[in-house]
Amino acid sequence: MNAPLLPVGPPATVDATLDLLASQDYVADRRLATAVYLSLKLGRPLFLEGEAGVGKTEIAKVLAAAQGRRLVRLQCYEGLDTASAVYEWNYPRQMIEIRLAEAGGHVKRDELAHDIFTPRFLLRRPILEALAPHDGVAPVLLIDELDRADEPFEAYLLEVLSEFQVTIPELGPIRAAEPPAVVITSNRTREIHDAIKRRCLYHWVDYPDTGRELAIVRRKAPRAPESLAREIVAFTQQLRSMDLFKAPGVAETLDWAEALVTLDRIALDPAVVGDTIGVLLKYQDDVGAITPEVAARLVAQAQQAGGSLA
Repeated sequence: MNAPLLPVGPPATVDATLDLLASQDYVADRRLATAVYLSLKLGRPLFLEGEAGVGKTEIAKVLAAAQGRRLVRLQCYEGLDTASAVYEWNYPRQMIEIRLAEAGGHVKRDELAHDIFTPRFLLRRPILEALAPHDGVAPVLLIDELDRADEPFEAYLLEVLSEFQVTIPELGPIRAAEPPAVVITSNRTREIHDAIKRRCLYHWVDYPDTGRELAIVRRKAPRAPESLAREIVAFTQQLRSMDLFKAPGVAETLDWAEALVTLDRIALDPAVVGDTIGVLLKYQDDVGAITPEVAARLVAQAQQAGGSLA
């Protein structure tokens, strides 16, 4: 039986961080690698904002895989509360404990109240599990799409992000023996309060330039022929320059590459663009803007631009 991987420490330099990310097929620019390096080295949460599909969530996954850590993910949504995000008491087990004590005929109210509010009756949710993991190894905590949560939940996070602890009224503060690596993402559907951002290192994750996106496609969709990969990237880059409701992200670029490979395409043409445009664009108004004439123009430009990338 193979021994489990031991967690590795933070990379020694920014260049080592680039290599660490690349080892998991994540093609980062130097500014992002610097933000990741400083977050790990300084023990500060990393706050990533950007459009959907540009690779924010993937950073946490890559760090966990590359460092041999567990990934603990908290997916945010409207109405998220501490019972779902931090902890909850196991009320059914507590009731059983109370009934057993009553059946034994020696119930002392104060002692019973003390006995049922102990860690063995605690249900750990993602944040508490990240701060006090069962295996004692600090994980990577991903707080994903914080902008979907309500503002009161942001206020609760202030203690978590500044002290790496939570306070449970019945038990008191629980502080991380070793702070987890924290990655927070936001698609900026609303502004996150400055108090959260002050506790984090901030980085805006933008769409990649042509060269970096081509490198991503080569790594993530290796079955795509080289000429097709260049045309896909050139076409997607042109779409992002149009006035669309939602420009395609890197995730959509990769999905499109896989779709075209599945269809055995070796080059773009207006017909296949029209048939598969729903892989790239997710809103009907955007899809409708890519008329056959527009598709033909974009394909011609993509083929010309793709040739220059060779």
